[in-house]
Amino acid sequence: MQALLVGCGAMARGWADAVNHNALIKHRVNICGLVDPDTDRRSAFAKSHGHETLPVFDDLGSALIASTPDIIFDVTPPDIRFDIVSTGLAAGAHVLSEKPMANSMQEARALAAKARDSNRVFAVTQNRRYKPGARRIRAFLGEDGLGTITGIHADFFLGPHFGGFREDMENVLLLDMAIHHFDAARFMTGQNAKSVHCLETNPVGSWYAHGASAFATFEMSKGAIFTYRGSWCAEGAPTSWDASWRITGSKGSLTWDGEAAIDGRVATGSPAFFRETKEIEVPDPRTDAATQEHASVISAFLDAIETGKAPETDSSDNIHSMAMVFGAIESARTGLPQTIKQDFS
Repeated sequence: MQALLVGCGAMARGWADAVNHNALIKHRVNICGLVDPDTDRRSAFAKSHGHETLPVFDDLGSALIASTPDIIFDVTPPDIRFDIVSTGLAAGAHVLSEKPMANSMQEARALAAKARDSNRVFAVTQNRRYKPGARRIRAFLGEDGLGTITGIHADFFLGPHFGGFREDMENVLLLDMAIHHFDAARFMTGQNAKSVHCLETNPVGSWYAHGASAFATFEMSKGAIFTYRGSWCAEGAPTSWDASWRITGSKGSLTWDGEAAIDGRVATGSPAFFRETKEIEVPDPRTDAATQEHASVISAFLDAIETGKAPETDSSDNIHSMAMVFGAIESARTGLPQTIKQDFS
């Protein structure tokens, strides 16, 4: 399949590396052109990835006049996501985009409908689902490892200096990073969110224009409570990029550092002030195809095009993660709890 790569900034490097070198994808898709309005950025990207001979375009419309790609890889900032995805779908292409899926819930619903009406796949690179730890926890909880899930708790504290559009955008933590953690909470537990109450701040010393920190409490669809504490301007004592997690259930608890360390424990023995607990194995059911993060997302997207079966990160699913983000943003704006819609069909 032939793919146009739209956007040649820093994030595009990971896409090109996966397409050019990863065994899951190599020989299944070919980048046939580059789209970016910045000539210098486009040229630097082409040179660094061996794409000097590819056709280059200033905008997607021009590229689609000159070519008929099967796929659009959308690696652009969220404020132009709607235009890129809409244009690609209207041209008959399947689209895989960077997160977030859209810049508003109105746009997210419209894009999901456009994909459905055009019978094309529109999916999102929620690559954290394809981390080994997330796959292990989902399988373990799905086998009743902790009984009924009662609490999901995530802490995320990092201080990256990106420069560029992130430092100027509104709701930067919730819209550009917390979407990964919200999607992971849904994925691991199999629960969507019903409501949210959120406080968003921009702490003293923040180098972001708006919303570098957020604290949210969600009521989930099967009764669990999901609490989220996050900051993108917290320097020192960093968590993993995938947050630090504690999940509680009727049988016990599980912790995950967002990397390799998973610890599961269940209560045993007779009733007591503090019952004894025992460590339990969290099995590793993963396969190479499902734990290569970005490459796994692209591979699943290609599988979906070939088989007609929706991928995990299809827009029809990802819209529920988007609803958590925009529900949190609206709660922070109003100071009031928000109900989160469940049906987007």
